[in-house]
Amino acid sequence: MSRINTGRFGIGAIAAVVLGLCIFPFFARPYLVEVAMIYFIWIILAQSYRLIVTIHDWQLYHIVLYGVGAYASGMLAKNLGVPVFVAIPLGGVMAALIGVLITLVLLRSTGWGFYIATYGLAELIRLTWLKFRNPFGGSTGIISIPYPPVVGGIDFGASIPYYFFNLGVVLVILYMLYRLEKSQIGDAFKAISMDPELAASTGISIPRNRLLACAIGSFFAGIAGGLIVHRLGAVDPKLFNITTMLYLLIWVVVGGTNTFWGPIIGVSVMYTLFELSRPLIQLRPAFFGLSMVLVLLFMPGGLESLIAKFIGRWRKPNELPAAETK
Repeated sequence: MSRINTGRFGIGAIAAVVLGLCIFPFFARPYLVEVAMIYFIWIILAQSYRLIVTIHDWQLYHIVLYGVGAYASGMLAKNLGVPVFVAIPLGGVMAALIGVLITLVLLRSTGWGFYIATYGLAELIRLTWLKFRNPFGGSTGIISIPYPPVVGGIDFGASIPYYFFNLGVVLVILYMLYRLEKSQIGDAFKAISMDPELAASTGISIPRNRLLACAIGSFFAGIAGGLIVHRLGAVDPKLFNITTMLYLLIWVVVGGTNTFWGPIIGVSVMYTLFELSRPLIQLRPAFFGLSMVLVLLFMPGGLESLIAKFIGRWRKPNELPAAETK
């Protein structure tokens, strides 16, 4: 499958985007700064979701892992006094453990049975949060979760410092996932996604690599949960329902999963439309569902394929297009 390979243009574009994100909070309205932090979280969720689904299948519990990270981080900080910046990665560890456990249970499941089972297990976890007020707060969730502390004279509970903390976390995660994709482990993941039987015949362990991908993806989903809960100061189980999961799935499909950049493109476009469509909130599900159908029908490679074609037209005649296999 082709990939988006932009060379110097790509490096320059990435540098310009990062610079723009660094300048953004000093000129934007406070509301837009909050929106940008939610955008960072969606980027983490989309990239971690892509890592899992490209080696296994389109599961429906990723948002619940996001919730596991949120609950774990919030409860550790509130009930046990664990520092916020320690509780967030510990929430990621808890999400990774739950994700691996679910994967072990469903390792040999395929097709519709797999989809239904992932949805069922996700609902089981979410209903547990709703049912038990102690320790999960029941349907009202948990409130009075600690905000980030003051470190070195910087109040990370304030909007702009926490924005830069979120930006730093998402950039580190994206870099780690990008390097993973270019590593031998990433090559094994690609081989399994292309042809599991052929990969197994070359000595690649499919179960072990699927568990590894799930552990990594679940960990980062849990990190995203920790980031949101310590900004809101509360955790609400309704944030982690099937509707949110379907939004994530749709946005990743629309962006495309063939390249590293697909989910970023999908979230960037679809989350922008999500925010702009607030006056038409009741029409959102139909709009985003229709968007996915249209992409699957007329642009199976997602928006990333359209951008790849656009970049290809700008290549110099003597510049060969790069290609890679998934």
